[in-house]
Amino acid sequence: MKGIHTTILAGLSFVLGAVFAPTARAQEVLPRPEPPFKGHIGRTIKDSTKDFPEETAAPKGAPNILLILTDDVGFGASSTFGGPIPTPTFDRLAKNGLRYTQFHTCALCSPTRAALLSGRNHHSANTGIIMEGGTGFPGYNSLMSKSCGTFAEVLRQNGYNTAWYGKNHNVPDWHNSQAGPFDLWPTGLGFEYFYGFIGGDTSQWAPAIFENIKPIEPPHDDPNYFFEKDMADHTIARIRLLHAVAPNKPWLTYYSTGTAHAPHHAPKDWIARFKGQFDQGWDKVREETLARQKQLGIIPQDTKLTERSAGIESWDSLDAEHKKVYAHMMEVYAGALSYCDTQMGRVLDAIEDMGELDNTLVIYIQGDNGASAEGGHQGLLNEMAFFNATPEDFKEVEAHMDDLGGPMTFNHYPIGWAHAMDTPFQWTKQVASHFGGTRNGLVISWPARIKDKGGIRTQFHHVIDIAPTILEAVGVQSPSVLNGVPQKPIEGVSMAYTFDDAKAPSKRRTQYFEMFANRAIYNDGWIAATTPPLPPWASGKTIDIDDYKWELYDVTKDFSEADDLAAKEPKKLKELQELFWIEAAKYNVLPLDNSKLERMSVDNRPSLTRGRSLFTYYPGMVRIPEGSAPSILNKSFKVAAEVDIPAGGAEGVIVTQGGRFNGWGLYLLDGKPVFHYNNVGVHRYTVAGQDKLAPGKHAIVLDFKYDGPGLGKSGTATLKVDGKVVGEGQVTHTIPFRISADETLDIGEDTGTPVSEDYHVPFKFTGDLKKVMIELSDNKLTPTEEEEIRKAKEALSVTD
Repeated sequence: MKGIHTTILAGLSFVLGAVFAPTARAQEVLPRPEPPFKGHIGRTIKDSTKDFPEETAAPKGAPNILLILTDDVGFGASSTFGGPIPTPTFDRLAKNGLRYTQFHTCALCSPTRAALLSGRNHHSANTGIIMEGGTGFPGYNSLMSKSCGTFAEVLRQNGYNTAWYGKNHNVPDWHNSQAGPFDLWPTGLGFEYFYGFIGGDTSQWAPAIFENIKPIEPPHDDPNYFFEKDMADHTIARIRLLHAVAPNKPWLTYYSTGTAHAPHHAPKDWIARFKGQFDQGWDKVREETLARQKQLGIIPQDTKLTERSAGIESWDSLDAEHKKVYAHMMEVYAGALSYCDTQMGRVLDAIEDMGELDNTLVIYIQGDNGASAEGGHQGLLNEMAFFNATPEDFKEVEAHMDDLGGPMTFNHYPIGWAHAMDTPFQWTKQVASHFGGTRNGLVISWPARIKDKGGIRTQFHHVIDIAPTILEAVGVQSPSVLNGVPQKPIEGVSMAYTFDDAKAPSKRRTQYFEMFANRAIYNDGWIAATTPPLPPWASGKTIDIDDYKWELYDVTKDFSEADDLAAKEPKKLKELQELFWIEAAKYNVLPLDNSKLERMSVDNRPSLTRGRSLFTYYPGMVRIPEGSAPSILNKSFKVAAEVDIPAGGAEGVIVTQGGRFNGWGLYLLDGKPVFHYNNVGVHRYTVAGQDKLAPGKHAIVLDFKYDGPGLGKSGTATLKVDGKVVGEGQVTHTIPFRISADETLDIGEDTGTPVSEDYHVPFKFTGDLKKVMIELSDNKLTPTEEEEIRKAKEALSVTD
């Protein structure tokens, strides 16, 4: 293989510009030039004729656009595609539109979303990996180029109102603070309004919400608050408002749910609806799903059910306790997805009540990748345990089984269920080489245009094809220049040709796939795919990029990739392998990288904090994300706070980072200083003073000495008040990789969830908190910083 791709790349080095350079396109420049004044200006108003500039309006009859994207939902999950989970809204749209059975995503969240918005492949859009894993290569730097303008920006400049609700996960890790920049936030990508969360996931009970670029807190004291409902409420309210104010102006609504990504959250009564429905286990559910898929005509009648991917236990091999817990985990997942789908139904009802559903193009993508196997073999109480390679004890998981889906867990189901939700395919999310990671159900409904109600479409398509489909439906072209930047050609092809012709040959003849060096190449009904050297739920040493085994499938005859033809068709395999390297060079896929946890370190990317050792914060500075906060992981650090305690005493948060599911905090509880360190809920440590702080000024210091070098080592926490040690303790397991996806650094109060159950958020500090300083002792200090630290310690009466 090395010889093959070395030769190809050498040849490409001088011909790429000629072969793949975009040809001239007769497309407009946006924004358009200001229209000339068509009136007349005389000496006075009496001899003048007024004329308003003509504003851009959408093409006559242009439809409203409702684009729905769920999260981590496999091909075989929803009832619409034969799955065990009722999705009535998805069903409703399918009966009134078209189901696409060979639609594909990118196998991971951020890449799929960048490809969806831009109409370019994820590496072309600089998003070959999630935001938290970006590296310094063009295809992977997570900075979506201005040359990949979004269809939302094009529609906005063509007379549409635009809004985005729910999950983002497309803001670079070091851009997501209130310091910005904001050009890659939704409001910088063509969306006039955003209501959702920026990170990879969030709690439905305590979400980290932004409205446009402003962080806002949900009602922490409302036990019935749930983000999916709140999100639907906001969507409905804005659509109604736009219809009332400007009924002739079309709108784009991008509705991107956090469900069914972990945490799998759902109201308790919705979880109860599925009691006992998964007791038969994942092997039987796969068989049942396959039968329904054939009955619905979703898959060919001769489709084979692939074997369980290596490392997944058979259901019958489990004992009764594991079966009980695992069946309930699936009940929770089903409750989450079904509830989420029902909220979308409320949005559809509102559109129908306004009389707008007939001319609304609804594109509903069920999952941004395959089902997630990140829950591991036994599922998780807390997803952050996976991201920090920390095992949970099954007995602990079992003891908290009834809490799953509620606010006290950040839960995930086991790999067996993920595989079942990808029926009939092999593998899961993260594995771009196989359809289990990339094949997702798609429904398109547009009653005014699509007449084949309930039809099925089998053309091979990819998420990059959505943007050109929308633009063709509206009747506008992708511009050659957008906001002053020449645009890369749209790499997707419109799917509108399928609306009227079920048998039309696919216009997408070739498509590459790549994630973590798991790769595949599709061409005219054949697909070559590498065998994953490690499953997505495992960590450990991988193999050299060139040592991956390759598989080959004829998917015109083998829908589920069940029969590997690599040994029988070596010539075809070699042909496709060569084609992969050509496509990889063309679309910024190189260099291939199969590292995982290593790429999650914030030290891999640009940073607002790198090189700094001293950080000073003041009360009210909250929602500072991890990518923009001092990293206390795997090093020694100090926290110093200056407080003034009133006569009646004080309590509350001084500083926290993270929350219930991972993090640390320094606070006063009943007037006494407390340091709490929470390692993914598995290991918790508390160091506290015995006495209440007397009224007056005090310097509180937490001195943490790390026992490294290495990741996740132990350390000693020493708590001091006015230079005197008031508490000391060992922290035997520290957080190695990531504190949180969306919980933040907060000063003077705690947003999101509490680091410790000793208090209820926001637990604002009731004394006078002057400031908080964080010193990272392992970084080399500049002379200026050393002097600043000396003066600060002197002012706070701090001693080492």
